[in-house]
Amino acid sequence: MSADAALTGNDAVGLAALIAAGELTAQECTEAAIRRIEADNPRLNAVVVTDFERALESAAVASTASAFAGVPFLVKDVVAEVEGLPLTEGSRFLGHHVSSNDSELVKRFRQAGLVILGKTNTPEFAMMPTTEPELFGATRNPWDLARSPGGSSGGAAAAVAAGMVPMGHANDGGGSIRVPAAMCGLFGLKPSRARVSLAPHYGDIASGLIAEHVVTRSVRDSARLLDHTAGEVSGDPYRVAGGTEGFEAALSRPVRPLRIGLTLDCPTGAPVSSEVRASVAEAARLLESLGHYVEESAPSFDARAAARNFGAVWTAFVSWTVQYWSRRLGKTPSESDFERGTWRSYLAAERRTAGEHLMAVHDLQAATREMSCFMDEYDMWLTPAAGREATPLGYFDVEDTSTLIARLGELTHFTFVANFTGQPAMAVPFGLSSAGLPLAVHFTGRHGDEANLLRLARQLEEAAPWADRLPILRSS
Repeated sequence: MSADAALTGNDAVGLAALIAAGELTAQECTEAAIRRIEADNPRLNAVVVTDFERALESAAVASTASAFAGVPFLVKDVVAEVEGLPLTEGSRFLGHHVSSNDSELVKRFRQAGLVILGKTNTPEFAMMPTTEPELFGATRNPWDLARSPGGSSGGAAAAVAAGMVPMGHANDGGGSIRVPAAMCGLFGLKPSRARVSLAPHYGDIASGLIAEHVVTRSVRDSARLLDHTAGEVSGDPYRVAGGTEGFEAALSRPVRPLRIGLTLDCPTGAPVSSEVRASVAEAARLLESLGHYVEESAPSFDARAAARNFGAVWTAFVSWTVQYWSRRLGKTPSESDFERGTWRSYLAAERRTAGEHLMAVHDLQAATREMSCFMDEYDMWLTPAAGREATPLGYFDVEDTSTLIARLGELTHFTFVANFTGQPAMAVPFGLSSAGLPLAVHFTGRHGDEANLLRLARQLEEAAPWADRLPILRSS
């Protein structure tokens, strides 16, 4: 098998096995990934920073005994830092900033054997569920080049879906792993709060909303990598219970019958398309046929109020981000340094009092307690991953604030809950729309229970496979 065929025809675990067996070398796979990026990135704009020379050097010394044995990989251009590479977070404000060290997560990527080829596109400060920053321009969805791959990990999802790399780094503050996974036909797990450390630069981002992991073609890739990236660092502000068994090893254990709560309508009132509803209902029927108990139910907290409070905390995060980078870079922020929406959010946050911010945090924590009571009754909560298929590019470029908020709700009002509660959650591919675009279902699990989520995802992967469904760019 050629390296080019192996790259596009295997997940990361499969590619690592070929390298470890000596059927291919890490250098050959890295060269194949570079060729794929050079061929497809002009159309997709998924990769915004390349580091091919160093990647080839790393591939030459990659250990075949490591978990991923020289598999090519891309890092999202936000939060995680790669020594010697620019970090822009999609913003003009960061200018020519170059990271002086690897973040802890990147160190763990390297220790797992991954070869970093560069960095992927993201909206400014990962703010939006689409990837259209002014700094680098829009990333396109390989399923339909007129549509967005979602955000904020849209560059990563587009690159993985297109076959540039078998998996890519992503992070999630309101759905930024799961929404792009849903839009691009990939598997996306958001781990529990504190499962993956944000060291050394951060302890807590946005009152615990942010989680780090990857988007992948397969469940086993996500599980194996989490085995190598999970774990606290001294001084981390949170700890997470559970996860004493290996996540990859957990996949081999049988799935016990689960009690699953099902919600088809968005609790905030955001619209859900008939095709999305039908897909989730079909998934529920499949789950029942696999021996699980599914009943319609929803958490009792006021979802509309939670969305408002989440918005307040998210706006504060934007202000914190501007202040953080202003202090770190020694620069004074001005309107011309930022996109219009970012600057508006920054000013809005500056007008709020500290007490108002803490009240929003308080109310989200109260909603978290209500969610915990719901999860005492159910092992998992099943919903749509998003209320619709992938949006057209430019869908969020609107002047009217109420229209923008409504459109944001279409994509994020199922996913944001697991960010403020800190629970693990995942988007699982499930079917295609009438337009031939990916659809996905969403599961929220109990705190620290990624293992059960991963086992269920593997069961669904076997019962309703998605790996053979390829986007236009890969099948052409």
